[in-house]
Amino acid sequence: MPENQDNNWDHCLRHASISDVGVRRANNQDNLAVVLADGQTTWQKRGHLFLVADGMGAHAAGELASKMAADLIPLTYHKQQQLSPPEAILNATVEANARIHARGQASSDFHGMGTTGTALVLLPRGAILAHVGDSRAYRLRGNRLEQLTFDHSLVWELRKAGNLSDEEVPGYVGKNVITRSLGPNETVDVDLEGPHPILVGDTFLLCSDGLTGQVEDEELGTILMCLPPEEAVHSLVDLANLRGGPDNITIIVARVTGPHIAHGTSNGEPPPEGPNVQPVNPLIWALLGVAALGSGVLAVLGSLWGALFGLIAAVIIGAIAATLRYGGPPKPRFEHAKRGQGPYSATTCGATRDFANSLHELVRQLRDGATREQWDVDLEQFDRLAARGDQAAGEGDFAAAVADRLRAIRFVMDDLKQRRRAGTASKRGPDSALD
Repeated sequence: MPENQDNNWDHCLRHASISDVGVRRANNQDNLAVVLADGQTTWQKRGHLFLVADGMGAHAAGELASKMAADLIPLTYHKQQQLSPPEAILNATVEANARIHARGQASSDFHGMGTTGTALVLLPRGAILAHVGDSRAYRLRGNRLEQLTFDHSLVWELRKAGNLSDEEVPGYVGKNVITRSLGPNETVDVDLEGPHPILVGDTFLLCSDGLTGQVEDEELGTILMCLPPEEAVHSLVDLANLRGGPDNITIIVARVTGPHIAHGTSNGEPPPEGPNVQPVNPLIWALLGVAALGSGVLAVLGSLWGALFGLIAAVIIGAIAATLRYGGPPKPRFEHAKRGQGPYSATTCGATRDFANSLHELVRQLRDGATREQWDVDLEQFDRLAARGDQAAGEGDFAAAVADRLRAIRFVMDDLKQRRRAGTASKRGPDSALD
């Protein structure tokens, strides 16, 4: 899982990432990549890249597929300097698919392996995404959480094809059946989205379905609103695990905190148009060269009329070539042209009394479980955090109540994980207490 820990962007970008095995899985088939620009020039040309990949396949196949995606896509993207960022991230994803497919075909153990791939690139002109599968990318602006990617799942495809609501999709349709991924097939159709404008305060979330299968969009946005990225990623994992954690959970949160990142168009207007450049038949270029060269040779030989005739011919051929190349109507450059149909959903978020109360119930269950199961954790610190949350709720500050109750939950979860790693946890963990 490559990650560039360049701190030069702390003044304008905060980010955090985590990948957790979950409660029910024996191994983690998710991977992620965070590659920040190594300087201002790279930022202007290539931006910052974030990627989440959720592997699938027997044995270690899914883990290998997602690792290949996390390694290959950033590497190939940065190698293709001759291409615009949208072209480069699209080509990098397509190439990763071909490499993963070839690796799967080379061994029966890895045959058919695949992975989702959701890449976000933050650029001066906006955010672009390359996306395959049902991992997701969101943007939180104010209290509005927008899903920027389309789930390549059977549920979403049926909903789109039949113009159905979530309630109208038949219940027997499996929510985890995906229709598109990197690796199983030699070719793949990649969704290219954006550029989406970037403003100071925007928070981007990339995640695998181990999170979105357990936590609703409104809850996602509320937690992102109430906690900084470094805390939010842990609390989101905790909430998914306390609700069963049936799958691996991978999360990246990136928050724009300064204008060096927020250079996107704020009013949603399309970017400036560029000339519609068309290819010209090579024969025309050849005739232009012959005419120009002939005019020069005749001038040297003293044939002024012949040189003039050659010059006139070169001008006419040049005008024809220019008309063919640039004569079409202006169109947005590929680098700037808006791609995709996103956002695909929008949810209003906020720290409500109901959500704060639901976290209070989780805190209560954890406290009861700790006493009943004799967890070897520091309950005094846990109780202090819980009391702060109760006080904030009593004062009507539900954002603070949500934050402190999430911190209390995280304290117990982190304490138990540390003790388990050290072999000192005495009883079962919170996942069993909440069954």
